[in-house]
Amino acid sequence: MIETSKVDLKLFNTSIFVFDIDGVIRDVSGSYRRALADTVEYFTNTAYRPTPEEIDDLKAEGVWNNDWEASQELIKRYFQGLGKEILVSYETVVEFFQGRYRGRDSDWSDGYIATEPLIATQEYFWDLTIAGIGWGFFSGATRASASYVLRRLEIDDPVLIAMEDAAGKPEPTGLLLAVKQIELRQDKFAPVVVYVGDTVADMLTVVKARIYDPNYQYLAVGVIPPHVSQDLRDRYAALLKENGADIVLNSVLELTPQLNLSQSPSY
Repeated sequence: MIETSKVDLKLFNTSIFVFDIDGVIRDVSGSYRRALADTVEYFTNTAYRPTPEEIDDLKAEGVWNNDWEASQELIKRYFQGLGKEILVSYETVVEFFQGRYRGRDSDWSDGYIATEPLIATQEYFWDLTIAGIGWGFFSGATRASASYVLRRLEIDDPVLIAMEDAAGKPEPTGLLLAVKQIELRQDKFAPVVVYVGDTVADMLTVVKARIYDPNYQYLAVGVIPPHVSQDLRDRYAALLKENGADIVLNSVLELTPQLNLSQSPSY
């Protein structure tokens, strides 16, 4: 449970919420993660397909937020385990991955992305706005992919810092870029920055942001992504807390303007 002394809850309605997208706003277990496993399986000649737990273990290292790089790394490690040094080029990995994730049709209707279940709702973000909370997104997804899901939520012209706009997590520059853009739209300084993510890299981004720009109070909110099975949720929550999460919730929908962080259930 977060220590309430870390964040003045009276400032909660003048805070800024910044959201990761994958695993937080949308369920990517059957899309990004499936494309990752497909890619590794293809380039290891169907000899190895990583399990969800093995993908989680890789991401727990905190530096593999980019799924293209994660795919390439798992391929590399597989061949190293055989005593071979076989490197599949990054460009080749990206091309195959995107063929599965986006598909081949121009509207992406045949890609895994078209089947992603939404976790958040349009009403959720309306409630934040009504409460006076500024909000936006910092995601490691491409701008096109992130924009695709935000259009499905019928969110018009949100603040979005995507893969093309800033260094990858856990570097905090993208988070702070989002904060500054949200402040400009609101025309006011927000003393509390709440970042919501589902990976170790997301939590480490907040840890680094506290050093990078100490002018804000930061709250790292971890959420358990949908792919994590019930028997592993405690373990996953502990991992997020070990890497900087102040509180861990079951879903982004639990983080509301009415939430009392000093009393809310947490892992």
